[in-house]
Amino acid sequence: MTAAGGSGQQLARRVGRLIREVPDFPLPGVLFQDIMPLLADGPTLAAVVDHIVEVHRPAGFEVVAGIEARGFLLAAPVAYAADCGVVAIRKAGKLPGPSVSASYDLEYGAAVMELQRADLGPGQRVLLVDDVLATGGGTLAAALALLESAGAVIAGVAVLVELSEFAGRDRLPVNVEALLVV
Repeated sequence: MTAAGGSGQQLARRVGRLIREVPDFPLPGVLFQDIMPLLADGPTLAAVVDHIVEVHRPAGFEVVAGIEARGFLLAAPVAYAADCGVVAIRKAGKLPGPSVSASYDLEYGAAVMELQRADLGPGQRVLLVDDVLATGGGTLAAALALLESAGAVIAGVAVLVELSEFAGRDRLPVNVEALLVV
């Protein structure tokens, strides 16, 4: 496991100890990365949020976008710590009002995500936050497409954990900052 910088490496080790791997969830053959024990540890959650803000603040983001569902749990406190707003990228049919949508493939199926058009202004700089980067062709790629179709500028992408065996970052058109790479 790795992370940038000395204190980042210490934080990555803390994060790695708290993430629980759950085999065969939600389907056989999938090794689920359960971040809930990390979220339940207040001091580590605070350190993760502070780290994400510190790493991405120089990019000048104005809003944080979180991907359903566990990305919400990281995006909201990051937005709060950075004194900016948060927008939701949700599963289809969960948002009122006009939205843009994108379909994508998961490691274990397919889905559609949506973003409300009114949530972002043209040219607004967005930090996209999610919990896990696996293949890169699924949720993150769809979220990036949604944000760009809404006229946003991607200021950065932050994930808690990157599963390097899937080489997901190689499929994305932007740099991804992962706190923990396994």
